[in-house]
Amino acid sequence: MDLADLTTLRLGGPARAVIDATTEDELVETVRIADEGGDPVLVVGGGSNLVVADDGVDGTVVRVLTRGITIDADLCSGAMVTVAAGEPWDDLVARAVTEGWVGIEALSGIPGSTGATPIQNVGAYGQDVAQTIASVRTFDRYDRRIRTFAASDCDFSYRHSRFKAEPMRHVVLSVTFQLALGDLGTPVTYAELARTLGIEPGERAPTVDVRRAVLALRRGKGMVLDADDHDTWSAGSFFTNPILSPAQAASLPAEAPRFSQPDGSIKTSAAWLIDHAGFGKGHGTTSVSLSTKHALALTNRGDGTTAELLELAREVRDGVERAYGIRLTNEPVLVGCEL
Repeated sequence: MDLADLTTLRLGGPARAVIDATTEDELVETVRIADEGGDPVLVVGGGSNLVVADDGVDGTVVRVLTRGITIDADLCSGAMVTVAAGEPWDDLVARAVTEGWVGIEALSGIPGSTGATPIQNVGAYGQDVAQTIASVRTFDRYDRRIRTFAASDCDFSYRHSRFKAEPMRHVVLSVTFQLALGDLGTPVTYAELARTLGIEPGERAPTVDVRRAVLALRRGKGMVLDADDHDTWSAGSFFTNPILSPAQAASLPAEAPRFSQPDGSIKTSAAWLIDHAGFGKGHGTTSVSLSTKHALALTNRGDGTTAELLELAREVRDGVERAYGIRLTNEPVLVGCEL
């Protein structure tokens, strides 16, 4: 099977073997046996954050297809929701809105599996999963045992965690979220979302309205999967927003976005840098290009290759560095290739 069939970019060559793990025991045992035999393993969830080489993977691909959600809810502590790693993320968000669980409504429309969310500390529109994760249960491939990490031990930061820092060590088995109960979402801090909802930043809106607004915004940027729309044949945002020192931020043009961080650093917009460095929406070729809806997504136009996509990524990265002295960092995981 080609990995192109398992990734949202629809790129990537064959794997030597593909094994579907539908239970936690199957997942742990498959990875353990492969590790003990010295067989390289690639664990794949929804495939929404992978860039796989055209030559594919010389090893075993393990697809995480586990399912199951358990709930312990009361009015005092809210809902403790434990979710199997293979549960589709957006299905969980939709259920949260229906059930009156508050805290992940702005993460609507993000593709992929729930088990992948703590690895990248997935976030959008002012929310990230670190705000609601209570614990993460993993199989530690180094110690070959099951481990549970409290949120405070996950080393969460912007698009980062201890699991991303040691990418070959932990296989996420389940994630437990602590979600408030109610009909109103958390305060909306993202200006674009607040404008769409017709509220001021810091105000709250019904979770159902937040989800509807986020889905509309994401569709407008080609960030909701649609097989008929090549702008969605991507890995989402290809570059993370740079975190800068005050001196670095001061060197940017006055109109460049700046968002102060709690530690004194300043975040700017990768999309703004890309666009103003001369790489507008649709820049590229008939095979691969920036999305026609959002300059931060690199897309497969239907007959692209991973090599072509990475060539485009290098062109954009190097062009931004020449223009602004800032080197962009890729967000997707590169498998068998490098940028």
